[in-house]
Amino acid sequence: MSATVITDPNREATAPSRRPPGMALPFDPVLLLGVAGLVICSLLTIDAATADDVDGDPHYFLKRQAVYFAVGALGALVLWRVDYSRLRGAFWGLYGFLIASILAVLVLGSETRGSRRAIQTPFFEIQTSELGKVLIVLVLAAFLVERARSLGSRDTTARAMLIGLIPSAIVMAEDLGSGLVFVAATFAVVFVAGIPARHLLALVALGAVAITMVLVAAPAAGVDVLKPYQEQRLTSFLHPSDDPSDAGYQQNQSRIAIGSGEKTGRGDSATQTKLNFLPEHHTDFVFAVVGERWGFVGAALVLSLYALLIWRGLRILTVAKNLFGALIAGGIVAMLLFQVFVNVGMNVGIMPITGVPLPLMSYGGSSVISTLLAIGLLQSVYVQGRTAAATKGRILAV
Repeated sequence: MSATVITDPNREATAPSRRPPGMALPFDPVLLLGVAGLVICSLLTIDAATADDVDGDPHYFLKRQAVYFAVGALGALVLWRVDYSRLRGAFWGLYGFLIASILAVLVLGSETRGSRRAIQTPFFEIQTSELGKVLIVLVLAAFLVERARSLGSRDTTARAMLIGLIPSAIVMAEDLGSGLVFVAATFAVVFVAGIPARHLLALVALGAVAITMVLVAAPAAGVDVLKPYQEQRLTSFLHPSDDPSDAGYQQNQSRIAIGSGEKTGRGDSATQTKLNFLPEHHTDFVFAVVGERWGFVGAALVLSLYALLIWRGLRILTVAKNLFGALIAGGIVAMLLFQVFVNVGMNVGIMPITGVPLPLMSYGGSSVISTLLAIGLLQSVYVQGRTAAATKGRILAV
């Protein structure tokens, strides 16, 4: 329950404390609990799934994932302790960095399976689109705050969509899944900002026309907009048995793995994973590993932890001290929710394979670190909102 503190106007002023009254903890403990739960699930799942993947080092992927979590946690701690409002004035610089980093991948990135998604270094791959998911939320939020007095104008809507969709289109050329995450975050931020519904409906209609042009009209006219592997992934999920060699095979094996787990899982008898029938079992299809090893119980636990994160993100949106914080929270929630929906949908066969990772569960430094940075921003919005409310003499419900 929420409570109200009635302050005495005649009370003498006292020196401010480091933690204002009414603020029990300098962080959101429930959000932190959800993140910790997913981190533990990720480490256990990846260690179990990859124990036989590297000769002589059964914990190779576990150790690397733990390092990624440590680096991401450090970055999250920095953002958590900094007032997020300081980032507002740097949005054009952040946007320039976002565009430059995406273009750098197109020029310097190594080609894997027909696309350039990451820059290869001697130690790890840098997938700049993962950081871009967080940056696009910050940039759009800052822009819309600057235009707060004209949010109802078509000019503001058009400019906001251009800011979001330009990097989305660049990313989508090589990484369809990440590009769609950009689009989802863009729509979420403009929705939370209060852009008129008629503008949003018009944008949805334009988007439907654009998708139709890309998927139907352009190929019919002999124009190849999508790459062959992208077309294959978008269509094979409808009839996976007709494509037993690649995308169809992956989804078939994923569904077999999840189904074989039944209620409580097969544990060390999870043959789909141990015998490498399930490709990408530590990245795109890590949820299938959870389903096979720990069954419905394990899958339900992971989904419950994501529900906890989404709920806390929405709660943080409501306690943000200003519009900038609310837009950041809304964009991050949409980014996480969209990725969870698409990835789990891929694993159970109701969505095409697009390479979208499962946040905080899939193996990979870029995804893990970027997601933890987003969590750090959420904590900053929470802390600043609680501090502002407590200073004004209100206690907010946890």
